[in-house]
Amino acid sequence: MNRLAREKSPYLLQHANNPVDWYAWNEEAFQAARERDVPIFLSIGYSTCHWCHVMEHESFEDASIAAILNRSFVPVKVDREERPDVDRVYMTFVQATTGSGGWPMSVWLTPDLKPFFAGTYFPPSSRWGRPGFTEVLHEIARMWNEERSKVVHSAESLTERIRAFSANQSMGSIPGPNVLDAAAAQWAHTFDARSGGFGSAPKFPRPSELLFLLREHARSGEAQPRDMCIATLTAMAQGGMRDHIGGGFHRYSVDAEWRIPHFEKMLYDQAQLVIAYLEAAQVSGNPFYGEVAADTIAYVLRDLRDREGGFYSAEDADSVPPEAGDPALARKMEGAFYLWRDDEIQQLLGDRADFARIRFGIRPQGNAPADPQGEFVGKNHLFIARAIGDVAQMTGTPEPEVRQALDEARRVLFEARNTRPRPHLDDKILTAWNGLMIAALARAHRVLQAGAQGESLSGSHERPFWRAAVQAADFILTRLWDESRQTLQRRYRDGEAAIDGYAEDYAYMIRALLELFQSDGDPRWLEWALRLQRRQDELFWDASTGGWFSTTGADSSVLLRLKEDYDGAEPTPSSVSALNVLELYHLTGTAALLEEAERTFAAFASHMAQVPRGVPMMLAALSTYHAGLRQVVIVGDHAAEDTGRLRAAIARRFLPFFLTVPVSRQAGDLARLLPFVADMKAIDNRATAYVCEHFTCQRPTNDLSVLETQLESRFRGDRKE
Repeated sequence: MNRLAREKSPYLLQHANNPVDWYAWNEEAFQAARERDVPIFLSIGYSTCHWCHVMEHESFEDASIAAILNRSFVPVKVDREERPDVDRVYMTFVQATTGSGGWPMSVWLTPDLKPFFAGTYFPPSSRWGRPGFTEVLHEIARMWNEERSKVVHSAESLTERIRAFSANQSMGSIPGPNVLDAAAAQWAHTFDARSGGFGSAPKFPRPSELLFLLREHARSGEAQPRDMCIATLTAMAQGGMRDHIGGGFHRYSVDAEWRIPHFEKMLYDQAQLVIAYLEAAQVSGNPFYGEVAADTIAYVLRDLRDREGGFYSAEDADSVPPEAGDPALARKMEGAFYLWRDDEIQQLLGDRADFARIRFGIRPQGNAPADPQGEFVGKNHLFIARAIGDVAQMTGTPEPEVRQALDEARRVLFEARNTRPRPHLDDKILTAWNGLMIAALARAHRVLQAGAQGESLSGSHERPFWRAAVQAADFILTRLWDESRQTLQRRYRDGEAAIDGYAEDYAYMIRALLELFQSDGDPRWLEWALRLQRRQDELFWDASTGGWFSTTGADSSVLLRLKEDYDGAEPTPSSVSALNVLELYHLTGTAALLEEAERTFAAFASHMAQVPRGVPMMLAALSTYHAGLRQVVIVGDHAAEDTGRLRAAIARRFLPFFLTVPVSRQAGDLARLLPFVADMKAIDNRATAYVCEHFTCQRPTNDLSVLETQLESRFRGDRKE
């Protein structure tokens, strides 16, 4: 066991038995490099990263390679999910010097932490056009000993160039609606009309771009942004990126048709995709998208939930094949938990096997393409190959019987799959990702369950989503909020909360609290959101140019204080926060919050105009700004049937530019936070809706048809015919 055995990170613990003399990212490692006068080898990854596992097995478990690392370097391991601040600094260097990035990330640093050489995965010896790790280590050690002045000069020069580039942000003016139109046109230019999604393989789900397109549809009335979004979500839901047996979505699709995924499952993907599918259900009126959202939540609640209510981070892509012998000795393979042989399907399903074969594209020889390691040969990965009606026609079976047979097949396959060795579970609980999931659960409660007395978009009348959201929020408050220091903690695992939170932890949790408040009207959510926003501003706000830095700048081991400008798999703190402060302004009327949003839009003006596809979440916030937000206040007992009908009328509609404010008959503490609701009463002792803009309200009503007219009226004049 090496030093990593003392750590809590699942990724670091995976390397605790390596012969490499690993250090964690701390002063002990830096001091060792200075005393020994050798470079640091920094390896960054995460516990469910397939190529991280490959490099560990090939290189870090190899005694001869470990001997080179231990002799010539101080080896340091970093979990990018625990320490995104360290990851971002060196990923910036990797991308600037190699033109690409990814994990595992391999970076060589001077003892004062300045990078001078970098890459991602290295095979142990040269192959596939990649230099071998052994050769790279020998050459870097030689250069350090024989040409050190060049190495040090290069490190200092590159660090200063990156520092200057990262600080080069100037204030512009708030972009107008024409920037939103141009951005939507860019997505249209890259849209894959045949298979959905944007660009070619591999295809990554990026929910923030879908949320932007749906808001542009609502703001402009143009059909194309909506249609691109619906087509993409349909293709993803029917393809192999979705787990059709256990629910949830895999990380990305390696092919353009969404057929074969990279099999890891991340909490942040589940959370953001739930919201995208909920909005698709509203904008289309098709319950299919609500069912996908509910099915994804079911997976999270079953497999990624801690007993105290927090949510785990991820499940691995790799696992031991079910046909292997001793799991302790067998080599893990990507997708082994999810793939099926045709004879397995026949044995498990019997008379129902043909229904499953037709529905899910199962073939005797396998339907998965050849892969470099031969792991998919003869295996099938399930996707929706045929509609239910086609299965009925091809088998001469009535549709209701087909549906029943497929439901039973899914149950049988699920139970059989659960007997297989499971993929590794990364059971650390991250504040930011939990914030995303809480937001998704609260939104699902509002869209699928809060108006259960009325028409439902999921067919479910139960309300576990709200309970799970509240329990998870309470978990963050009790386990990851340090009251004495007024600071969120980043990570909880094995009874320990640690690592001061980053801007994304605050931004995502505020997002969650705003969604929770709109779900149940509890004033404590709004009060905590306002409190967190004040603290986020104190720690991260850039008073000179606007926007929020990712870090406080207090950790001297992090060379650069960066402000993220790319909405990737996770949106940037500035993008999410711009929307947060807009909504908080339209709830409280605090002018300073609106000013923060406007200064952020001005700070990111050039990004939105020049590289709009890089900042879709910021564009979604800008679309909201130009459309203008309104409030719809529902006064009535939350559990009452008449309140449910009003909520259902709202839930059925896609209303991205409305804030829902549930108010009990006794406003109480809420009126202290939101004085404009103090005088709102239920008319004729029935639940009543107030549709308001800039805190001026239309005639209150408990008539559904009147409410529907009020909800629609504002946007008709803005729409293009």
